[in-house]
Amino acid sequence: MVQYELPRLPYEYDELEPFIDKETMEIHHQKHHQSYVDGLNTSLEQIGGSSHPQYISSILSDLNSIPESGRNAINFFGGGFENHKLYWEIMTPDGTKFPSGKLEDAINVYFDSFENFKKIFSTKATTIQGSGWCWLVFNQTYNKIEIITTSNQTSPWTTQKIPLLGLDVWEHAYYLKYQNKRPDYVDAWWNVVNWDYVENRFSELTV
Repeated sequence: MVQYELPRLPYEYDELEPFIDKETMEIHHQKHHQSYVDGLNTSLEQIGGSSHPQYISSILSDLNSIPESGRNAINFFGGGFENHKLYWEIMTPDGTKFPSGKLEDAINVYFDSFENFKKIFSTKATTIQGSGWCWLVFNQTYNKIEIITTSNQTSPWTTQKIPLLGLDVWEHAYYLKYQNKRPDYVDAWWNVVNWDYVENRFSELTV
């Protein structure tokens, strides 16, 4: 059975300050993400995980392959693991403020401009009821990018859409610094988006 482990961050806990504080990063990574890692490993073991050797994104893309008794747990813990893994990767302390290349072109086609894309994305992120995520995804069926939201830890993979950029709007992602001011957290987060990484993900899909 595949044993999942907590991924290392590509930067130090304090390097996203002042936008995301060190204490939040430590708790979010060491406690919350670790709990999803542990929950995923336990859930796979309970359903006989040796019969599901694929990586978790493949499993999430075909949840019907999971015994019904374990489907909700795999969706939650597997989504929590994979969502957070991408969340860390799409942030950086020294990224550019704007996308470029094919991704910039696609954003201009489907959202008119980068500023309009940010406005739509931010509005969707701030108005999620309860806990969840806001995503920029690649819709393979229609060969286009889209903005979607998911509740709790549900992954875009469960709808066969490939996540390119994901923003965690669970309170544990921002409450220590921003309290109940989710819009302030969303505004600050744009300063640490790793557009080079997101562009590379997109380019690999559209060669």
